[in-house]
Amino acid sequence: MKTYAMLRVALTFVALCLTLLSTATVAFGQDVGADVGGGAGIFRPRNPEAKRSATKPTTPVTKPSTRPGPRSNRGAAAAAAAAAERVEDMLAKGNEFRDARRFAEAEEAYQGALKIKPRDARAAYGLGNVYTDQQRWENAEMAYRNAAQWSPSNVDALVALSVVLVQPMTGADNAKRLADAEGYARRAVQLQPKNAVAWDRLGVALQSRGSFTNETEQAYRRAVELDPQFAVAYVHLGRVLKRLGRSNDAAPLYDQAISLAKEAATLNLVAESLQGEQQWEQSGPVLKRALALEERNSTTLLLMGRMLVVLKRYQEAEPYLKTSTEVSPRAFQPFNLLGRTYLALERYADAEVTYERAATFASVGDRKQLAGAFGFQGVGDGYLKAKEHSNAARAYQRALELDPGNKEIEHKLSNARSR
Repeated sequence: MKTYAMLRVALTFVALCLTLLSTATVAFGQDVGADVGGGAGIFRPRNPEAKRSATKPTTPVTKPSTRPGPRSNRGAAAAAAAAAERVEDMLAKGNEFRDARRFAEAEEAYQGALKIKPRDARAAYGLGNVYTDQQRWENAEMAYRNAAQWSPSNVDALVALSVVLVQPMTGADNAKRLADAEGYARRAVQLQPKNAVAWDRLGVALQSRGSFTNETEQAYRRAVELDPQFAVAYVHLGRVLKRLGRSNDAAPLYDQAISLAKEAATLNLVAESLQGEQQWEQSGPVLKRALALEERNSTTLLLMGRMLVVLKRYQEAEPYLKTSTEVSPRAFQPFNLLGRTYLALERYADAEVTYERAATFASVGDRKQLAGAFGFQGVGDGYLKAKEHSNAARAYQRALELDPGNKEIEHKLSNARSR
């Protein structure tokens, strides 16, 4: 298997615990400086290998034997060969659609390959890639787990699964997921000891479990040694050194990462790391450079929107977040942040509609979040302040549907209905 020098794509850092610069009180009297979405996800794995191009074969496909044999055997062989060709075509089409950011069509193509060959690890891995591009972490985890199960020595799948498992997931057993992330990364390193990306993922997995030790630092240093052009590893090494109190050693590593960055994904990681260090305004120029390279990168747009929300520049945040929802129309976080932006702008009807879109893709934990002060409850509070009592009651009712038994919401609903 090829080494991952060709990858050199940015891999997501550990789940960011964001303690924002300052609290900001909006019309409904709540702090918007709290959780605005951590770990946006910076990862674009390479496509699964396909033996055919969607438009032109790149590798000869095995033809059924022409030797005389039982007619039934010849028919079965021909059918099997035709099915194999269809799988390769579907994989190639999935790759092309994914590269064109036509995610719905890419998903359909990979699913089509799985219908023909239900345990094809490449198709499962391709599906995981599409879900990862859209930050649909639960779907991505399931797809990558299938790929790793069906092809245990597939390092691509092991690395991708390790990436997904360090994403924060509300209501999940995150301790087990982080332990699994470390296990998959270690397995990838065992299979390919000279794989820089695998070593980098091992460092991330260790750090995500709170391990700021010599082993974590050495994993990142090994990644840099194996691939001195691997910008992402410099960012990760810089962050762990800062946590170890060696800020003077870390600063040049960030500069090195920015100088090496040749793609939006790597710049996204640098920007996300800056945001994780509360350097919100400093992340802006890095994100603008990323947008100049890829203007419809959903992660760049989300990070830019997040920065502007934190800085309370809501009107500027709106177009970035709206575009992010267009590029990733099935991802929760862009809709969630856009709804929060409308809430801060006191555009309660827009916030209500946007939160409803977010609810369509919300996990169990996310649904409870949508019920709160930065969700439908906040919308209800806004309507109530504007003396739109029936609208407030509707918003509180929706919040209660998302978080049944919440006494505070029940009280507010009763109050709105009595007016």
